[in-house]
Amino acid sequence: MDKIHSLEELQKLNQEYKPLLRLRKFDNTHVPAEENKIEKRDILVCGGTGCKASRSDQIVRNLKRYIDLAGLTDKVNVSITGCFGFCEKGPIVKVSPDNVFYVHVKPEDAEDIVRDHLVNGNVVERLLYEEPTLKEKVKRQDEMSFYGKQQRIALRNCGLINPEDIREYIAADGYLALGKVLTSMKPEDVIQTMIDSGLRGRGGGGFSTGQKWLFARRSKAEQKYIICNADEGDPGAFMDRSILEGDANSVIEAMAIAGYAIGASEGYIYIRAEYPLAIERLRLAISQARELGLLGKNILGTDFNFDLFIKYGAGAFVCGEETALIHSIEGNRGEPTTKPPFPAVSGLWEKPTCVNNVETFANIPPIILNGPAWYSSMGTKTSKGTKVFALAGKVNNVGLVEVPMGTTLREIIYDIGGGIKNGRKFKAVQTGGPSGGCIPAEALDSPIDYESLNAIGSMMGSGGMIVMDEDNCMVDIAKFYLEFTVDESCGKCTPCRVGNKRLLEILTRITEGKGTEQDLVDLKELSETIKDTSLCGLGQTAPNPVLSTMKYFMHEYEAHVKEKRCPAGVCQALMQYYITDKCIGCTKCARQCPVSCISGKVKTQHVIDQEKCIKCGACQTACPVKAIIKH
Repeated sequence: MDKIHSLEELQKLNQEYKPLLRLRKFDNTHVPAEENKIEKRDILVCGGTGCKASRSDQIVRNLKRYIDLAGLTDKVNVSITGCFGFCEKGPIVKVSPDNVFYVHVKPEDAEDIVRDHLVNGNVVERLLYEEPTLKEKVKRQDEMSFYGKQQRIALRNCGLINPEDIREYIAADGYLALGKVLTSMKPEDVIQTMIDSGLRGRGGGGFSTGQKWLFARRSKAEQKYIICNADEGDPGAFMDRSILEGDANSVIEAMAIAGYAIGASEGYIYIRAEYPLAIERLRLAISQARELGLLGKNILGTDFNFDLFIKYGAGAFVCGEETALIHSIEGNRGEPTTKPPFPAVSGLWEKPTCVNNVETFANIPPIILNGPAWYSSMGTKTSKGTKVFALAGKVNNVGLVEVPMGTTLREIIYDIGGGIKNGRKFKAVQTGGPSGGCIPAEALDSPIDYESLNAIGSMMGSGGMIVMDEDNCMVDIAKFYLEFTVDESCGKCTPCRVGNKRLLEILTRITEGKGTEQDLVDLKELSETIKDTSLCGLGQTAPNPVLSTMKYFMHEYEAHVKEKRCPAGVCQALMQYYITDKCIGCTKCARQCPVSCISGKVKTQHVIDQEKCIKCGACQTACPVKAIIKH
């Protein structure tokens, strides 16, 4: 590929490459194909980590082979894309312009897709998605409730373009925003655009992106740096990884724009080494951008120079904090430092540095192209735009969800997520990962924005959203997050290093039936102390799961302490199995028991010796009449 020397050349390529995406739509539109007639089609196969693990690469190869055998090579194009977001239903294959959406596709299904759909004009019914609430098959993506309330900005190109071909990114108006700022905007204009848009950091803190850039711009130095925080460490979160796997160029373009705005000529993408596919596509995107002259010296014929480098993280959660991340890039131990000075004044190698996360950067090119008023028209008064969430847990539709700020939790969990699995009852949703809180059913109609979530004891965080049902023990949930925090603490400050360890010890005692009422008092007081005295955001927010579960589910704590009982039947030390009068005396439970603690004659009710029982659950699994219960 030849270098692009001007915005005019880039615009010309944009128009030249447009036909690459002519048949593709991600929104709620489709172009119906004439029945039983072959016309030009694009087949898009998810190439994200989850789908690749389920052999989507082989699906691509099989599709190409059967298309060739059917003589359709000149009429059908097969391409990989980034993540469609509907992760639980992968591997996903989408046929455009029909907008037909196939789920759980296996390599051996390729022949049926080619024969039935492409040759005979009939959809493959067994591969269609079934709406969990309607129990009906859905043919097209625009008919699926999972996408109905979504508004994709950060994820706009994921599932639409081939992330390994920069031409497709350019066809989707890629790098036009960079061209616009370099040729028609001053750095101050770019910063003011970000301020006016209302974009706030999507990594957890929620600080104004434009204000952060302004502080770095005002700092005087010969060298400044832009850093992309791609060290996504929350359990269950995979938003940043998916963006880098599906649309790495959007982050590269945004970092160049940020570099121009603050006066930086170098940028670093700090990404955990546990993301090999994201790293591979990021390296490819950087290489292709350099080859076209979109990174390097005199970008688009201007005097602006900017280049990017990748730094690998070793998976330390604390390195999501910007000062710890900076120390890690410098080759030092990843520990936070007190602020001020803030990185915008003294950051990487003591130079002014701006740190934003992947999702924040992904929003910037469309804001530049469409204007700040367009972006600020979405969301709420103080939380503008959209937010990506990794919806996981006890919900029917697991995956990535991007919705306008102000959308309620109920809309996400029930309208988009399809409700709770197996018809169980909703109990809570954890937002913000280990730093967030557990939100109960009575707060389901709360709008999702920074202030509303903080008001009910949780936080936005980077966007993890884990749904829990009646079978989850909230004391055990708090313990799970504390175990994670204790493992991930850098150990620099005493409140986090020692205090969280003490919290975990108290929670462990309670779940083992050894807790006291004084433990409940100590648990709350110590949590408040840790929040007030820890050095960085990890320690300051670590007690949130404890405080929120105590606030909304205190009755479960009291049951563990006062009654020595786990209401959800999760805490093994407090759990007991009982055989009810439904028992038919078939002896299957006794035969399956590994410690022979079940006694009883044939055709009479059996009994479990609680002293010998190891609570393995084998008896309950073996019982054919569901006569064994646990509580």
